[in-house]
Amino acid sequence: MYTALLTLHSYLRWVVILLAVVVLVRAIAGVVQRRPWTPADDSAARWFGLSIDIQMVLGLIIYVFLSPFTMSAWGDIGAAMRDPSTRFIVVEHQVGMIIAVALAHIGRARIRKSRDSAQRHRTALIFFGLATVIMLVSIPWPGRPSGRPLLRGFGAE
Repeated sequence: MYTALLTLHSYLRWVVILLAVVVLVRAIAGVVQRRPWTPADDSAARWFGLSIDIQMVLGLIIYVFLSPFTMSAWGDIGAAMRDPSTRFIVVEHQVGMIIAVALAHIGRARIRKSRDSAQRHRTALIFFGLATVIMLVSIPWPGRPSGRPLLRGFGAE
């Protein structure tokens, strides 16, 4: 179960990133072209929020219940904090992603409350943009000391 959920979590990352790009492109186009907020903009924002929520739930299930890596690290948290690679996976990845999810939800709530299209596009650009940057910084990309493969099942695990 651990391997299956970890693989799903790894692949779903690409869906989240793709949807982040979609909402950001739509927000930039809305700001630059001064176009109205459309149902397609709302749908893209909703799908981005849904995907990031699913990704977060999967990550938390792996982290809290299934990961032998995090369970071992929490067994000696002092040693985990001294090792940058372990600290990234055990603490920094989760904190960054929680902040990204919070920003996405705050942005979505503020978009729903706004009645002005220009403000909606600016809000989407700011909040979804910040969420995306934080997500990208918090992903354990290959080449980092804590790096993971781009696609599970391919490359070194």
